[in-house]
Amino acid sequence: QREGGDVSTVGSTVKVTRLDKAEEREFKLVGQREANAREQKISVESPVGKELLGRRVGDEVEVSVPSGTIHYRIEAIRHSS
Repeated sequence: QREGGDVSTVGSTVKVTRLDKAEEREFKLVGQREANAREQKISVESPVGKELLGRRVGDEVEVSVPSGTIHYRIEAIRHSS
């Protein structure tokens, strides 16, 4: 695995901080068939996945969810080799 300043893609693991709770999480961006919430694998077609796809470290994103809006900052992006 390698760290990089490049953009997140399908297969990337994206480490984010939820800004309103100062909470760190990691999500693996996957296709719809591989999505598994318990394993933190999220589809790039989901609201969070859509916002995290194609981003760089330091980017801040807003995700609209039924309960409101969640703000995340991207802390790291890892690509499986």
